[in-house]
Amino acid sequence: MRCPFCSADETRVIDSRLSDDGDSVRRRRECEVCAERFTTFERAELRLPQVMKSDGRREPYNEKKLQNGLSRALEKRPVDTDVVERMIGRIRHKLMASGEGEVASRQIGEWIMEELKDLDPVAYVRFASVYRSFQDLNAFRDEVQRLQDEPSAEIRRKQLSLIPEPESSKSTSTPGRKSSNKKS
Repeated sequence: MRCPFCSADETRVIDSRLSDDGDSVRRRRECEVCAERFTTFERAELRLPQVMKSDGRREPYNEKKLQNGLSRALEKRPVDTDVVERMIGRIRHKLMASGEGEVASRQIGEWIMEELKDLDPVAYVRFASVYRSFQDLNAFRDEVQRLQDEPSAEIRRKQLSLIPEPESSKSTSTPGRKSSNKKS
């Protein structure tokens, strides 16, 4: 790594640690020529899918657009920037985990709205109003009513799933045998 101060090639790593929830490595370096210290970040370079726009165009995923849209929706809202960065990281992870070469912009928008719904209802309605192109006050009213009718994020987390777990993930029973949890 070249020193940003004197451009010497002789630098050494003093300290390394994980950063961004383990997605990158932060390294403190010291130049052996000028003795200045600086920080570098190392991150795996992964190909993110192309984004298919509603008009049929395709463009590279641009995280800056996502950040700008979230900034507008969260403007003057009491949301910590670390929470927003983790949200962006989860969306990036979903994109990479999809394994697809192309992802519809509509899907990315839905992921953002899911995240905002749990994070801040006001930001959710702001984002939804632009994303879904609300044309009048009734569209706002309908979306707010729908949001109020849904259970809160905390209640949804406490609910039991209606879809049974696959047998391989259950630890109390083995295939072909009945559970040994008898009630007396």
